[in-house]
Amino acid sequence: MRDYTKIQAWKLADDLTVVIYEQTQDFPKEEIYGLTSQLRRAAFSIPANIAEGSARESKRDYLHFLYISRGSLMETKYFIHLSRRLGYLGDEDFRRLDELAGQTFACLQGLIQAVGRNAGMPEYRFHFYWQQASIIT
Repeated sequence: MRDYTKIQAWKLADDLTVVIYEQTQDFPKEEIYGLTSQLRRAAFSIPANIAEGSARESKRDYLHFLYISRGSLMETKYFIHLSRRLGYLGDEDFRRLDELAGQTFACLQGLIQAVGRNAGMPEYRFHFYWQQASIIT
């Protein structure tokens, strides 16, 4: 079993989750069961799936949870974008979250590639690219 607290992708995802919780405290109260809840759930799913996967016996199972984590990260990325478009996040807060999400993605993607190779899955191609959101001013 792996110690997930030593996994850099988990650390970054955990940091992202904490920052999202802090930022969403100021979201409108009518969003408490909507966007606020969805963004928080997507965010905490990232480190939670890394942690759960790290406890799996097989590397293929671990990889499966890393893929789920990556999907949750992309969902989080969308909700960050939507929050900005709705005016719930200012440009500076958006850039901060977007940068941290990008760092988390890069690290998680590297972990996925390493585990995939280690699991003897060379047939997998890991061509998933992060695209920074353009900021409309």
